[in-house]
Amino acid sequence: MAVYRCSLCRRTSFTGRRHLYSAAHRRRLQEALGRLEEEVAAARAAMDGAAVRRYDPAEHERRVWCLCCGCGVRRDGRSGALALPHAGLLQHLAGAEHRRETARFWRENRADAALRERFVVAAEEYARFAAALERAVGAYEEREEENIRQMAARIREAEQRQRDTVRAALEVGAAEDTSGCAELPGPSAMQTGPDLSWMEPGQALTFIGHQETEGKGNVHTGAKPPWLTDEDEEDGSKQQIGPSYEEFLKQKEKQKLKKLPAERVGANFDHTSQTGDSWLPSFGRVWNHGRRWQSR
Repeated sequence: MAVYRCSLCRRTSFTGRRHLYSAAHRRRLQEALGRLEEEVAAARAAMDGAAVRRYDPAEHERRVWCLCCGCGVRRDGRSGALALPHAGLLQHLAGAEHRRETARFWRENRADAALRERFVVAAEEYARFAAALERAVGAYEEREEENIRQMAARIREAEQRQRDTVRAALEVGAAEDTSGCAELPGPSAMQTGPDLSWMEPGQALTFIGHQETEGKGNVHTGAKPPWLTDEDEEDGSKQQIGPSYEEFLKQKEKQKLKKLPAERVGANFDHTSQTGDSWLPSFGRVWNHGRRWQSR
């Protein structure tokens, strides 16, 4: 028996071309044609009303696998910044090469001949769709141009209003300056010095001298800033900031004891009790208070 390689099922059959009539091959053929038929039906529905949209790579870069030609076809077409839904797939279905490959696929896989016309598009139908699509693109471009003209008109109106507002403000300012200059007194009445009428007659300011700190200067007298002075130059005893090292070690030891279990042996031992020189670690009385021998 001859060996047959089925590209649709992706398997090698040792029964020859009898594999094409098997139930598994027929089922896989129906499933593959069903997926392609859904895409073709959606494309045919788009032929009734040609529409254009703004191009979006995430949406309009999708490809459809053509089972007959064995290649991926871009579903949507593109015209500049516009996307043409289903135009790419319809153009492929109306091509002569797709028609030849469809006939070959039907012949090789023994598909139903009555279904073949569902997967091809007549050239006349695609021509009508292309003409309608061209008119839709023209109408869309006209609408975009009209929107641009309206936007430009609104921008010009806003700029004109802004210029009028600035001009009116300048005119008001010029009028105020003119009226102010007319009310100014002559040169003889101009004030040449500070007005000291608030001071009482015979009262003068008292000079209290320069305020300086004894032994220390300031930035006004040219002294060294405090952040540049050495510690030896500063008088007075050094005051320690923060806890000492011994206090730090004690606090660290307390933190270690807090982490130990509270119910451990000797945790509550009474360290204030009196013990002799020959003591033994006999803690463990009731409530951990006192020695064990004291509870006898």
